[in-house]
Amino acid sequence: MAFDGMSESSDEMLLLRYAEGDPAAARALTERLTPRVMAHASRLLGDVAAAEDVTQEAMLRLWRQAPHWRAGEARVSTWLYRVVANLCTDRLRRGRGVALEAVPEPADGAARAEEILQAQARARALQAALDDLPARQRQAVVLRHIEGLANPEIAEIMAVSVEAVESLTARGKRALAAALADRREELGYADD
Repeated sequence: MAFDGMSESSDEMLLLRYAEGDPAAARALTERLTPRVMAHASRLLGDVAAAEDVTQEAMLRLWRQAPHWRAGEARVSTWLYRVVANLCTDRLRRGRGVALEAVPEPADGAARAEEILQAQARARALQAALDDLPARQRQAVVLRHIEGLANPEIAEIMAVSVEAVESLTARGKRALAAALADRREELGYADD
């Protein structure tokens, strides 16, 4: 049965509809969650190809979990962020393979070449600094300051207290600031 108003439906409702055999619900949930999962995995791993693998595995796990989903126990996005974090942690523990250079997104023509290069340099510098953080600090910083999640949700994803999230985030931010301090001028922040 098709489900009208998919974009307004909760993730949980879409997952339950998928479990009942509704392919439109699966499409809507995939379109909604896959970009967020991919972005999160990319930030945790610093490797687009590995993030694609993690995203595919996380979404497969979600589809396998659908028939067993217990409504009201956890938010779908929270459960999925935890799965992604665990998959990324496992991948990082196994070590990185030889990564292929990621192909940059084509310019949309609206930004000047200098702005594009500056933005790319900033993104690379941030990712390099994130890569140097301990895994738990990196995860907390990414979830809070890049994904925009609230501390209680991060605590649930990471299975720690809210106070631990605050501590991890604060230490991660300080480490990032220290790592990037000498590069302010190079990255175009000298006037800020």
